[in-house]
Amino acid sequence: MNPFRYDRAADAADAVRRGGAEGARYLGGGTNLVDLMRETIERPAALVDVTGLSAAIEEQPDGGLRIGAAARNTAVAEHPLVRRRYPVLTRAIVAGASAQIRNMATTGGNLLQRTRCTYFYDDAASRCNKRRPGQGCDAREGFNRDHAILGASPACVAVHPSDMCVALAALDAQVHLRSGAGERTLPLVDFHRLPGDRPDIETMLEPGELITAIALPPLPPAARSTYRKVRDRSSYAFALVSVAAVLEVEDGRIRDVRLALGGVAHKPWRAHAAEEMLREGPATAQAFAAAAEAELAAAEGLKDNGFKIELARRTIAAVLTELAGDAA
Repeated sequence: MNPFRYDRAADAADAVRRGGAEGARYLGGGTNLVDLMRETIERPAALVDVTGLSAAIEEQPDGGLRIGAAARNTAVAEHPLVRRRYPVLTRAIVAGASAQIRNMATTGGNLLQRTRCTYFYDDAASRCNKRRPGQGCDAREGFNRDHAILGASPACVAVHPSDMCVALAALDAQVHLRSGAGERTLPLVDFHRLPGDRPDIETMLEPGELITAIALPPLPPAARSTYRKVRDRSSYAFALVSVAAVLEVEDGRIRDVRLALGGVAHKPWRAHAAEEMLREGPATAQAFAAAAEAELAAAEGLKDNGFKIELARRTIAAVLTELAGDAA
């Protein structure tokens, strides 16, 4: 057993002070971190409990929404403004886990989930650059059906597990951060990193930096949005491919479109190529298929997951066709 100290933060300033200590980790719902501690993948010297910090979900003067980092996933999914203005977020959260886990998991913690790659969890027998940089990646030549087809590197082919983050990427969410140096804001799409040669560094967080809130911009087109998750079974399974989509159609033409993919990369994947091809163009099945093809042009399959490329193409096209039909 790895001994550790437990402290409960009184407020954000206290959390940052305690979290800046060497080996300290912030503890939200613990639905991922505690599992990793049990497996001895994570060995923090101290846990700083931040569940007593802001869990408020508040409408902003500009019509956006601010979600405290300690807000439980259930509270976010069920909030009337989220359900009405950002239904893609509700659907992603509900698709992401069991009710019991949603009741425990926090918004900030969801952003910090680590991969469910089996080689990452197998500290006894597998090489993993995410655990120990320079060790190697057994997933590349192993069983890699669940792994990345976009943005991977020779060092790592793991995928990010979050459903919620895929929706947040499509919604242009902003991540509010606090450290001893002050406060700053990052776009959600820039918060997570691609693996490169340092897959152990997964986010842009500085040591001891604390997630304090997620901000959603006012986005009227998001009222017509959805999330589709393709997985091996209908309950408690991670995505093979998922699509978060926002679509605004006027007189048969696309006025706004936002797409993000899950289950395909080391981070939530914003589909910029597909968006650029679609915007101001016709809302047709042919256009949706061509945009999906453009987005997946750089995809590379491994020996077990090449099917994901065609699965992603078809899922993008199907989701956009569904939204266009709703808009008709």
